[in-house]
Amino acid sequence: MRYAIVLAVVLLVASGAIFMRSAGANESSFAYRDPETVALGLSIYAENCAACHGSELEGEANWREPDAAGYLSAPPHNADGHTWHHPNAQLFEITKFGTEAVVGGSYKSNMEAFDVLFSDDEIVAVLAYIKSTWPQQIIDRHDQMNAAYDQANEP
Repeated sequence: MRYAIVLAVVLLVASGAIFMRSAGANESSFAYRDPETVALGLSIYAENCAACHGSELEGEANWREPDAAGYLSAPPHNADGHTWHHPNAQLFEITKFGTEAVVGGSYKSNMEAFDVLFSDDEIVAVLAYIKSTWPQQIIDRHDQMNAAYDQANEP
C-alpha cells in the first residue's frame, strides 16, 4: 500500500508541475516575504484551515496514524510536520483538489478540495502564510528542493 501511495505522489508531483505552469501558480517562494500576501493567507487560514490544522499550525493529535475508519488526521504545517518536505506543486494540488483526490488509491483523508472556494492566488496566499512561519533553515531547504524540482521538470 505504501508503494502505491508513493507512486501516486510521484505521478501527482509530475502532473502538478504541468498544471501549475499553465495556471501561473508556480511561484518558487509562495511570496512568503510579501506582507500583504501573508496577511491574506493568514486570514483565509484562520477562517478555513485552523479548525483542523490548528491555530498554531500544530495539526491534530496522532496525525500519522489512521483512525478507526482509515482516515488520517490533519497534519501540522509548522516545522514539526512534513509540509515543507513537499514541493510547491504538490502543496498547491493538495490544497486545490484535496488530498484524497490527488493521492488516490486507498488513501483516505478528510482534506476537502478548495478549488471552488478559493482562487489560485488565494491558495498560494495560504501557502505563503504557512511558509512564512517556518524557521529560516527549513525555508532554505524547501527553496533548495523547489529549485531542484523546477529544474528537473523544465519543459
